[in-house]
Amino acid sequence: MENLDYGIIGNCKSAALISKTGAMEWCCLPNFNSASVFAKLLDDEIGGSFEFKVSEDYKITQEYLWGTNVLSTVFDNGTDAFQLIDFMPRYQREDQSYYAPPDVIRFIRLLKGAPKFKLIYDPKLDFAREKTFNENKGDYIKSYTEEGKYDSLFLYSNFNLDKILNQEEIELKENSYLLLAYHEKLITQTIDRAYLKFQRTKTYWMNWSEKTTKYKYYNEEILRSALVLKALTYKKSGAVLAAATTSLPETIGEERNWDYRFCWIRDASMVIKVMAGLGHTKSAKDFLQYIINIIPHKDEKIQIMYGINGEKDLTENILTHLKGYKNSGPVRTGNAAYIQKQNDIYGILMEVIYQQFLQFETSLENSEELWTITRGIVKIVEEHWQSPDKGIWELRTEDRHFVFSKLLCWVAVDRAIKIGEILRMGINDTKWKQLRNEIFEDIHENGWNEEIQAYTQSYGSKDLDASTLLMEQYGFLEASDPRFISTVKATKRELCKDGLMYRYKNKDDFGEPSSSFTICTFWLIDSLYKIGEEKEAKAMFDDLLSYSNHLGLFSEDIDFKTKRLLGNFPQAYSHLALIETAANFSKSYVSEENIQF
Repeated sequence: MENLDYGIIGNCKSAALISKTGAMEWCCLPNFNSASVFAKLLDDEIGGSFEFKVSEDYKITQEYLWGTNVLSTVFDNGTDAFQLIDFMPRYQREDQSYYAPPDVIRFIRLLKGAPKFKLIYDPKLDFAREKTFNENKGDYIKSYTEEGKYDSLFLYSNFNLDKILNQEEIELKENSYLLLAYHEKLITQTIDRAYLKFQRTKTYWMNWSEKTTKYKYYNEEILRSALVLKALTYKKSGAVLAAATTSLPETIGEERNWDYRFCWIRDASMVIKVMAGLGHTKSAKDFLQYIINIIPHKDEKIQIMYGINGEKDLTENILTHLKGYKNSGPVRTGNAAYIQKQNDIYGILMEVIYQQFLQFETSLENSEELWTITRGIVKIVEEHWQSPDKGIWELRTEDRHFVFSKLLCWVAVDRAIKIGEILRMGINDTKWKQLRNEIFEDIHENGWNEEIQAYTQSYGSKDLDASTLLMEQYGFLEASDPRFISTVKATKRELCKDGLMYRYKNKDDFGEPSSSFTICTFWLIDSLYKIGEEKEAKAMFDDLLSYSNHLGLFSEDIDFKTKRLLGNFPQAYSHLALIETAANFSKSYVSEENIQF
């Protein structure tokens, strides 16, 4: 496909991507960060996929069932038609625990006639490193490896299993199912059981959506984005992934390819703040517990990112046998950025802790843990805020005094002071207020470029950076401040091209950026709205929404000219910014049935 025209399905344990023609081209089991079982997305020759092949006279349409992460793909040639319903089971049991196995169910509903198709079932376990064998075991097809790391997969169906293996034509005579399971099932699988899981999963997602704050305008776009963010949440630990994929390039043919199946403190903190604002406070509490769990000691340094279970070692490896998306190698697992120093993470984390104290009830034990973390973060900021770092964009070469990093150090101390006020712990006020003022004056003096009339990317630089657009959002400047207004206008002139934003235009480790970073365009729209340019902001927002794929999903980047989606997908960063920006165009209201929890 020439665009990332995929839908994501998931159950807060793992996820899969389904193309607009119903092909499963990316799936990792049993968890988000596991090796792939289908990876045609990264290599269309050896990656492996699970596809429905129909004759060319079929029209194929795709949509989500309303308010769910259940995907519907309809195949219709006028005479014959069937509906493919894809989902990963997730629902609550009677004991309040969740049923969310590492399974994918493909429920096939006969709509009319006698549709015919072939199934291309071609799993390639462990990123296709070794050969995968497929055998009909009577009740299921077992796929497994014999060399290298052993892995296996099980496919259950009421279709003839030999016809699946031999890719023979199948005539659909009744509703049918395909159950892809990482673990062998202990009880007999049936069409009724598959249908019941479908209904329960659909109900789970619809109930979740009903508890999401409603908006007068752009409510559908906000809800779809919220569902994406929920799908990228790892329920077991509370972590939030940056995206469901690895190595989708920021620009076709370049090497800006990274593994995003991890939890960045920055990204996840922003996601949780947005989700809490939508009424899903449990997600915020789960994430805070994740943070508490990964910072067990007072002297523990905070990494910029962790594995979904809190893993600290995320060593980067290159899979040389995969050619990459559209031949854009390398394909990477792990991410070397985990060792980077990024001073901005402290402020973003502190913002989430502050929101926790401000909005929600917190137990005494939890409050004491969070207060310990708060004091520890201020101590780290006090010791390191004057040092250069890699910055929000994770440059892999030189360290600089990035304005955004300094801004977030200010935020960290500012929110710590406010947390202390809530807890009536004023003993640190004087010292912390002095530190806050010192950082403020430093940014005010060194971050501002008088010639350009804007805050720049780093101290002493003339380069502009979209991250400075967040100075108002974090409370450093008022929207009416002449410096903020001037920064917004200068940044737009320099970094906006064809209605889309660069992160920055100066050279980095890989040369000059050549694609738009989606979240930055949302930041610009948000800033324009706040300085009074509401009409222009609204027009840009509507244009940007039109660049999503057919299901309303966004990746990390967009090509300036073609508007094709690029980068890892779907991107949590992009969807949280969509929600924040859309909320500015609408006043929220809560229906009588909208119960907050």
